[in-house]
Amino acid sequence: MSRIDFQQVNKRYGAGLPLTIKDATLTVEDGEFCVFVGPSGCGKSTLLRCVAGLEDITSGDLSIGGVRVNDLPPAQRGVAMVFQSYALYPHMTVAQNMAFGLQVMGADKAAIAQKVMAAADILQLTPLMDRLPKALSGGQRQRVAIGRAIVKQPKVFLFDEPLSNLDAALRVQTRLEIAKLHHDLGSASMIYVTHDQVEAMTLADKIVLLHTGALIEQRGSVAQVGSPMTLYHRPASTFVAEFIGSPKMNLLPGRLLQAEGDAARIEVAGQTVVAAVDARAVSAGGAVQLGVRPEHLLVADAGAGAGLPATLLHVERLGDSSLLYVNVGAGLPTLTVKVEGNASRTAGSALTLRLLPEQLHLFDSAGQACQRTVELPT
Repeated sequence: MSRIDFQQVNKRYGAGLPLTIKDATLTVEDGEFCVFVGPSGCGKSTLLRCVAGLEDITSGDLSIGGVRVNDLPPAQRGVAMVFQSYALYPHMTVAQNMAFGLQVMGADKAAIAQKVMAAADILQLTPLMDRLPKALSGGQRQRVAIGRAIVKQPKVFLFDEPLSNLDAALRVQTRLEIAKLHHDLGSASMIYVTHDQVEAMTLADKIVLLHTGALIEQRGSVAQVGSPMTLYHRPASTFVAEFIGSPKMNLLPGRLLQAEGDAARIEVAGQTVVAAVDARAVSAGGAVQLGVRPEHLLVADAGAGAGLPATLLHVERLGDSSLLYVNVGAGLPTLTVKVEGNASRTAGSALTLRLLPEQLHLFDSAGQACQRTVELPT
């Protein structure tokens, strides 16, 4: 059993200091790949270290496999951790580095050799077993560090930003290897910490997005828990909406005109927009924010039907797509529009932005999402 339960976990580093983790309540199921993500300083590594036993919990309960582990030392928790730095012994070969932890525990030599070779086969390290760390690339060193964790056959794997020291190409390659490792190991649960939302979206079965700053004290550490597509298509707040997705979601201030069970009419930038949301909890005339992802804004020539009149400020051509930065009115934020291919439009062009009701999000004055009434992938 590798299920991990957090029940109102709090962490404070000293009396009078603000909470680093507040009321974290969530579950990582058996065999699940869970990613802790959030901006710098949100407490994701701290929460991971609480699972490992490297940080004490101020209050609340943490259970692994149904056993409360608050007071258990790290060695008795059934976890293995892969750190941001490789932390390999420079004078030991790959094989010796992977075996060392088991040797310290007094494991049988034959069993150690069998586990080391099995881990090397999984990670494609077999040809490198006699090399010293200085003869390895960064990606190979990280695989050795992962192999050192695999040989312990833990119930839970913990990864603390393991790819942050790698270059872009190696990050992609090693990310794929970690995803394959999760598939091959099956029953072991994994918690992975990153600030990179691409890693979170591509690796996770479940994402835990953590708040930062004053939002921790106001609402708790956990902003939203769910599958990657749930956080993308149904963000619970403006914080989630702006953090998940690249480029981030566009937000425009508006005023609620009318709300029904399946649709709301909103005044935005001097125009009336219909969104497929249930906004009946917001008072008519109340301030709201309308959200729309850059790829969900449709671009037409100026005056081509209903929509938001806009002026093109700048174009970024990315090859397979282009980003248009547009202005829809004085004092309003610049919107980002993602279009396919090489955009032919030039700065200064007049445009009309069309907004589809089923692609729009609505948030109240406190930044909390109104319920969407259109089913989208989760």
